[in-house]
Amino acid sequence: MIIFLGIMIVAIATIIAGVIYILRQMRSYAWMKKLCERNKALGWIVTLIPVLIIGIFLYLDVVNTLVVVIHIIIIWLIVDGIRALLKIGHKQIQSFWSALITLAFCICYLGYGYYNDYHVVVTRYHLSTDKKIGENLRIVQISDSHIGATFHADGFKKHLKTIAKLHPDVIVITGDYVDDDTSKKDMVESTRALGKLKTKHGIYYVYGNHDKGLMNYRNFSTKDLAKTLKQNHIHILEDETVSLGKHITIAGRQDDMTTKNRKSAEALMRRVSKNQYSILLDHEPTDYENEQKTNADLVLSGHTHGGQMFPIGITGELSGANDMTYGMKKIRNTTFIVNSAISDWAIKFKTGGAISEIGVIDIKQKS
Repeated sequence: MIIFLGIMIVAIATIIAGVIYILRQMRSYAWMKKLCERNKALGWIVTLIPVLIIGIFLYLDVVNTLVVVIHIIIIWLIVDGIRALLKIGHKQIQSFWSALITLAFCICYLGYGYYNDYHVVVTRYHLSTDKKIGENLRIVQISDSHIGATFHADGFKKHLKTIAKLHPDVIVITGDYVDDDTSKKDMVESTRALGKLKTKHGIYYVYGNHDKGLMNYRNFSTKDLAKTLKQNHIHILEDETVSLGKHITIAGRQDDMTTKNRKSAEALMRRVSKNQYSILLDHEPTDYENEQKTNADLVLSGHTHGGQMFPIGITGELSGANDMTYGMKKIRNTTFIVNSAISDWAIKFKTGGAISEIGVIDIKQKS
C-alpha cells in the first residue's frame, strides 16, 4: 500500500510537470501562434482544451487517466529528446510530428496492455518429484480474481468452464478472490459456480489483502464471505495444513498484510512429514527465505499481478516488498511460482510481460 501511494504521488507530480510541458509545446505550433496573435483569449481556450479533457477523465477514472496521461507525457518527452538529438524535422512541424508519433505509440502500447488485461490465457508448468505421490497431480491455480474488476459473476463462470475442461485434481485460490467493491450478489453467484467444479481433492483458499475488505466499503462482511465459501465446500486455510490422501499435504498461510500474528512458515510446516509432497499457499511472495528453509516442495502465490505495468514489478522487488514478481524459480528444494492474476485491481492495462492467466501445474513422480 505504501508503494502504491508513493507511485501515485510521483505520478501526480509527473502529470503536473508534463501538462505544463505539453501546453508549451502546443503554443509553439505555427497555427497556434497565428491564432494567439489574432485572438489571445481564444488561443488560450484552445490551448487549455487538453487540460479540460484530462480533468473530465480524472473525474470518471482517476487511476487509469493518470496511467494514460503519464505514458503520453513520458513518450512525448522521449520523442522530443530523440528528435532534438538527431536534429530531425523542420522547426515548424517538429512538435506536430512528436504529438502524432506519441499518440500512435500510446494507442498501440496501451491497447496491447488493455488486451492482456481482459484476455485470459492458460499457463502451464511441468514439475517432477522423487517423492511418492501416487498418480500424477494436476493443480489449477486461480489468483487475484478481484470479482467485479474485469468480470462479474457471469464472466467468472465462463472462466470456470475453461478450468473444468482442464480436469484439475485440486484447485487452489491464492488470495484476492473478491475486491473492495465486489457486490454480494457477484460474490455469492461466483462462489456457487466455483463450488460446483468437480475435482479429486477439492478446492482450497487463502485470504489476500483485499478479501477482508482493505477499504471496507462493500455490502458484505468477511463473515459473509467465509460462510459462503464453506457452504460451497471451499476449504479456507488460515495457518492450517490438510492431507490430500497419504502422500500430499497442502498448507495455507494467513495474509501477511492483514494479519498481525500469523504463524511462521517453520511453525506451520513443522508437523508435515518430509516424505510427503507439500504445497504451501501464501498470497504474497514475501517470505521466500523462511519458506525454503521448511523444505516445502511447492509454494504458490499471487498478489503482484505479474508486475501489472512497468516499473511497478521492478519497484516491488528492489524495495523488498516482493521476492519475485512473476514466473517460477527454485531455491534449494523448493519451487516457487507467482501467478500473474486472472484479473486486475484498479489499473486496466497489463504491459511489460504481465498477462491475465489461469495457472496449471502438472506434477509427475519420477520413475
